[in-house]
Amino acid sequence: MITVRRAGPLDARPMAELLNEVIAIGGTTAITEPVTREDLLNWMEADPRSIWHVAEDAAGQIMGFQWVDPHLKLGETVAQIASFARVGKTGLGIGSKLFDATKRAARTAGYAWINAEIRADNEGGLIYYQSRGFEDYGRIEGYVMSNGQVVDKVLKRYDL
Repeated sequence: MITVRRAGPLDARPMAELLNEVIAIGGTTAITEPVTREDLLNWMEADPRSIWHVAEDAAGQIMGFQWVDPHLKLGETVAQIASFARVGKTGLGIGSKLFDATKRAARTAGYAWINAEIRADNEGGLIYYQSRGFEDYGRIEGYVMSNGQVVDKVLKRYDL
């Protein structure tokens, strides 16, 4: 059974561990360097309008997490989303439950729509956002990641 709740400071370490597994495999996130508990805490506290959720199994292990915060270039009413599931645990409803909680909270927070920027080579991510009802609206060609790798990004939006 998967339950979703708002994330708090005590979740930063297990979220960082989960994210580091995803980063180590590569190919699905634009984050290329390992993150620490402190990195996650800083991200969580960077903007008062950020909204973080975790998905846990019955034993309390974090199976995924998702957050939105204001998009710096598209304005205060646009939320930028990031989603991560534990390696090998996709397809269990983690992402669906996280997004249900995120979209409700984003509406309550006054966001008009949610922006997703997905690596064009991340087939699972593209399918996930499409299945949630996100629609393509653009593309970033030749995005240079922090490690120098160049990828394209597909831009998708979900109107709240």
